[in-house]
Formats: sequence, C-alpha cells, structure tokens
Amino acid sequence: MIDTQAIFNIKTEDQFNEHALNVFQFQFKNNRTYRSFCDLLYIHPSDIKHYKDIPFLPIEFFKTRDILSSSKPVQCTFSSSGTTGSITSKHLVTDTSIYEDSFRKGFTNAYGNIEDYVVLALLPSYLERNGSSLIYMVNDMINQSNHPESGFYLDNLSELKSKLIDLDSRGQKVLLIGVSFALLDLVEAHQFKLKHTIIMETGGMKGRRKELIRTELHNILKAGFGVNEIHSEYGMTELLSQGYSKGHGIFNCPPWMKILTRDPEDALTIQTEGKTGGINVIDLANVNSCAFIATQDLGKITGENAFEVIGRFDNSDIRGCNLMAL
Repeated sequence: MIDTQAIFNIKTEDQFNEHALNVFQFQFKNNRTYRSFCDLLYIHPSDIKHYKDIPFLPIEFFKTRDILSSSKPVQCTFSSSGTTGSITSKHLVTDTSIYEDSFRKGFTNAYGNIEDYVVLALLPSYLERNGSSLIYMVNDMINQSNHPESGFYLDNLSELKSKLIDLDSRGQKVLLIGVSFALLDLVEAHQFKLKHTIIMETGGMKGRRKELIRTELHNILKAGFGVNEIHSEYGMTELLSQGYSKGHGIFNCPPWMKILTRDPEDALTIQTEGKTGGINVIDLANVNSCAFIATQDLGKITGENAFEVIGRFDNSDIRGCNLMAL
C-alpha cells in the first residue's frame, strides 16, 4: 500500500523521487493496462532509478480502458466533455478523499486559506453535464469557504455583476473561477474595476466561441475586469491535482506533482528545461489509477516546478507512444 499522506508531505526532490519510484512499482504490479504498456517497452522496475526514466502512459488510454491500480470499488467516475458522438475520457476514482486532500492542499499551497475568499463560479458548460471533476472541486471550495455568498452562476450575469461589485467594494477577497467563454460574455455585458478579486479562467471555449490565444484572451479579460493579471488553473479529467498560474501563463505545481516535456518526435526522450515539447505529468495523487501520463498538450519548463502551456498536438494520437491498439 502507498501512504498517500506522506505523498502530500513531500518537501524535497529526493523525497519526490522516492515516492515516484514507489508509486511506479505499485502501479506496475497492480495496473493491468500500465503493466502491458511497460512490457511492450521492455521496461521493468529494476530498470528505473529516477522518476525521469518512468514510462508515461498516453492519455488516450483513459478513453478506451479502465485505468485502475486498485481493486477497491469505484466511488466516482469523472468524465471529460466531448462533442456529440466522440469518445470521452473517464477517470475511475476509488477514493475521493485523496482527490479532496489534493485539491484542498493544492489551493492552500498556492493561495492560502479558502475561508478567506468568497468563491463565485461561472461554469455553465460544466454544470450542464454530469461527471465533471472541476465541478466536484469547485463545489467543495464553495462549501469549504463557509461563506453564504459563495455559489454557482449559470446565465444570471446581471446578478453576478452586482455581487462582484458589492463584494469588491467591501474589500472582501473574492475568487471568480470561470470558463473562458462565460467570462468573455460577462465582460462584454458589464465592465468592472475590481481591486480585491482574483479572476481565474479554466480555459476552453467549448465550441461556444472562436478560440483565442492566451495573450489575447487575457488582455480582453484584464481590461474588462480592471485587473492586472488573469489567473489560470491547469487540470484535467485524468488528473487529481492542479497547477495554478497567477499571471503570464506560468503555472506552478504542488510538491506532489511534476511536469516534464518529451521530444515531439521521440516520445520516450525527456527534454531539458526550456525546450518546447509534449507535456508529461507526474501526479502522485493518482495513486489508484495512473500517476504518469503523457498528455496532448505542448509546453515547456520555465523553472523549478514551473511550466508554460504552448498549445496542443494537431493530431489526435501522440506520436511514438501508440504501442497498443486503442
């Protein structure tokens, strides 16, 4: 068994490496899909001395396989959004308390006590479907904030405008977390000059608007909300941890999460800091599914536990990773 509380108490690089190797050995033994993937690469735990040598499972497998390292009953299934008829990812979670520990400690690590904030959520596209890990997290944040004015907003933008202006004028710290298209809808209808409010976008136009590059999106939102920076959250259905950006598109990870980049032409080669490549995520909170995931995002490492997301691969498959029929 893996001691998850010890994972959340990681302080040093050596501790991260030790826990990553332990989780890898556990998942090699207990995760059938991941074991098959490693076998096809002819990789065995005895070959692995450092977390950079661990194989990263292509994220596409979450669409076609049950990625499980635990025999315990599934408590919750998170699913990705998708267009009609498309295959969506599913993340089978056997212990939701690990997810709760991860996002609570991750937020505290980045922003301090959630009880200091009124949490307002503008996430219509997520509220309109079941199985969103983001809604699960934000709903918990609203409850943990222990503030009667925290809550979700769907289409009631006028009410949200009044609430934002009122809270900000009182000097109340506010976290407004929203999907990009909904935040744009809000600033097109109302202009603000907020001094005590964090605007955090979770990305995605969800087919509602033309996609914008991050700089363009953030400039529009900064002008509309009257703030100096737009914050962002980096998370996905297949992860139980998040990275946060406080501006300029630079994300920081909690101590139990790490980003590496791989060569776009050779998926098994890990690149040095500063080079753009495919983003590989180590999320040690994913102890009961798979902690080592090759995503479809492109990015680069910008510093210790800091990274930037550049874009996504054009093709749906990750080159060099598809050793097993999906």
